[in-house]
Amino acid sequence: MRPAALALVRSAVTNEWTARLLREFLVSQILRRVVGTLGLPAAEREARGSLAASQLIGLVMARYVLRVEPLASASPESIVAAVGPTVQRYLTGDVDLPKP
Repeated sequence: MRPAALALVRSAVTNEWTARLLREFLVSQILRRVVGTLGLPAAEREARGSLAASQLIGLVMARYVLRVEPLASASPESIVAAVGPTVQRYLTGDVDLPKP
């Protein structure tokens, strides 16, 4: 991960302004674009997007911030193979969606 992005993630844990900045970027630039292609109702898009985000944020924290092994030294390909199906299920599969 690039040093600036890693610093942003680390800061977001303790700083609400940074957390909001990261959240808005994640939602507006990544999640909305991805779930927007799925043709789902808005509430379902938001629920599925938040589940996918939780998986990805957890992955970033464990791999790059906490450096949990063997995740920290795993190849990108092995991480995609392990985590990808879960993210895909959150986006398109059968899942009991959280309600607001």
